[in-house]
Amino acid sequence: MKKKFSFAQTFVLSLHLFYNSAMELKNKTYGIVGLGIMGGSFAKSIRENILSQNGSTGKILVCNRSTACLSMATSEGVADEAFTSDKVGDMLKKCDVVFICLYPHATVAFLKEHREDFKANSIITDISGVKGIFEGELSLRDDVDFIIGHPMAGGEKEGYVNSNAQFFVNHNYILCPTARNKSENLDFMRSLITAMGFSRITETTTDTHDYKIGFTSQLCHVIASALVESAEDSAITAFGGGSFEDLTRIAMINAPLWTELFIANKEKLCAHIDNFVSQMQAFREAIDTENADKLKAMLEDTREKRLLMGSIRTVVK
Repeated sequence: MKKKFSFAQTFVLSLHLFYNSAMELKNKTYGIVGLGIMGGSFAKSIRENILSQNGSTGKILVCNRSTACLSMATSEGVADEAFTSDKVGDMLKKCDVVFICLYPHATVAFLKEHREDFKANSIITDISGVKGIFEGELSLRDDVDFIIGHPMAGGEKEGYVNSNAQFFVNHNYILCPTARNKSENLDFMRSLITAMGFSRITETTTDTHDYKIGFTSQLCHVIASALVESAEDSAITAFGGGSFEDLTRIAMINAPLWTELFIANKEKLCAHIDNFVSQMQAFREAIDTENADKLKAMLEDTREKRLLMGSIRTVVK
């Protein structure tokens, strides 16, 4: 017979679980591979929201190819210890949790190359914008847990110098649990993600992730880029009232990264592009033929759909 708890018992149990979760988070050693804008933001967020608590014994270890950001992270007190790329194996052996903040294919290569370097029973996670690349056999050890993740946050400028712990506040985080993930490790990740300031965690499959992100992120970057490319001259912003600026903020793009993302997800992204072009053609036809009734109906439908989609999030500058 299932035991029933009173409200008071449930409240006390919840406090106990919250306390244990907080204690576990602040006593872990976190490793960040790739100290760019995202890796730096993870390090700063963990330092600010978790390891700054009284009684914390946890540490942050960072690794990067260039050394300037490593010196900056240690001098700022964000990182406890820094490692150059040739010493990353030494770092991994010490880490309970590892964030791999590299480009998608580089992440796959890193997992394979450093298979034997990860600490036993450690949690490994990624930030890649495409997940289908992980569907192949990675041949990970049974005593490590790779949890596929994607923080839906960041800034348009690159590098550690532009990282910010506040990027994550009130944003979404996507997890793609697999059959090999341990339930206790997924619970740990959920607690960690929440502690860093994310307000919503969406859990889905890698295929659904790539289809949805192909629309909400990749297509948007294609549209913003195409809009900038279609501008007749760079002085066009002198006639802007905010619309062009809002639509093209994300066009200040990391070309090598987004080239890899677009091509890695080409089937799903191209399908979204085709649908978008079809919608553009429908608007063009209604405007060109002066079909006011059709155009008004389309715009009213657009407004209703956008309202149903939810609020617009603010962007950390």
